[in-house]
Amino acid sequence: MEALNFPSYPVQTRMTDNKPLIFDLIRKKHVALTPEEWVRQHLIHYLIREKACPASLISVETPLKYAQMNKRSDVIVYERNGTPLLLAECKAPDVPLTQKVFEQIAVYHQTVRSPFLLLTNGLQHYCMAAATAGKPVCFLTEIPDYEQLLMHRSPL
Repeated sequence: MEALNFPSYPVQTRMTDNKPLIFDLIRKKHVALTPEEWVRQHLIHYLIREKACPASLISVETPLKYAQMNKRSDVIVYERNGTPLLLAECKAPDVPLTQKVFEQIAVYHQTVRSPFLLLTNGLQHYCMAAATAGKPVCFLTEIPDYEQLLMHRSPL
């Protein structure tokens, strides 16, 4: 797999039936190692190790319902009370982060309503404070750590 714009982490991989698998820290099982999963697992390691997000407050591939369609969010970081703080959408490194991807996370945001949004393809990262009634979307210069997410959240 290709090097990403994240620190290097000791991810666990293995082959089963000639299929590559990677260990998911959150789901606590090996899952298919796709380019998107490679990005997702690096993001999870990054959030836990660099941004001090408690692993117990991170969910992966959470089912969502939007306009009677079943969707899945890639990563959600929660407060201890279960309120979403950060919604992340991961793409494979060869997938550009286009307007369509921004629209996809906006759709997921309609259900999740987290104060922070993150788009990444492992090479580029866009982190935003979500729009509120009085403020437009605000692009951030870096991904906040867990305490910063808690301190700067705002009701939607």
